[in-house]
Amino acid sequence: MSDTAAPVDPKSLVVRDAASVIVIRQDTGAPAVLMGMRGAGAAFMPNKYVFPGGAVDAGDAAIPLAGDLAPACTARLDLPPGATGRGHALAAAAIRELWEETGLRLGQPGTWPGTPPEDWTSFAETGLVPDASALRFLFRAITPPGRPRRFDARFFIADAARITGDPDDFSRASDELSHLHWVPLAEVRALSLPFITEVVLGEVAALLREDRLDQTGVAFFDNSTDRPAFRRLT
Repeated sequence: MSDTAAPVDPKSLVVRDAASVIVIRQDTGAPAVLMGMRGAGAAFMPNKYVFPGGAVDAGDAAIPLAGDLAPACTARLDLPPGATGRGHALAAAAIRELWEETGLRLGQPGTWPGTPPEDWTSFAETGLVPDASALRFLFRAITPPGRPRRFDARFFIADAARITGDPDDFSRASDELSHLHWVPLAEVRALSLPFITEVVLGEVAALLREDRLDQTGVAFFDNSTDRPAFRRLT
């Protein structure tokens, strides 16, 4: 046996900002949530069903928005003090990732100022400008130490009624998520889910059951150190 330590992947030491979107559909009776499965070769959560989402890109902070986040959401996302603009970037990333991974659009008709960045070109070509007013900040979680990738993830909830176009049309989705489909909330735990996804779904179910989507706090599962903590951002 060698005494040489295995090399550490530098990517596992960096905690990147990320955004996910929990899209809830309520036009078919019981609430359903949009889920997709990550590939077997994915470095992060392979073979698991997840919400659409991913890391924030450098240009997301400058993306024009047709509608803004609610002020309370922005205040919680722009933490710590001095992080002004982080909420804008996270909301834009959430909309971009939803578009890339599912082909679904949260936007309003409009004209982009100037030339859209490359990773936004296809969205802009649909004639829409991203609409952050469709999103509500619901949950925050930091990936525990020791994982191959670490993210400071913010989870947004959106009503499928705010989607432009057919919510069953995934024809423009990338291949990052497979088996995209609407899953009744009552049945979603039968899927292979990451632990944090189960926790977030529990929060969603409680909020819908108690009709308190305008809650006064946001749950935060903080794994920034070796001692996990669960608290609420007020």
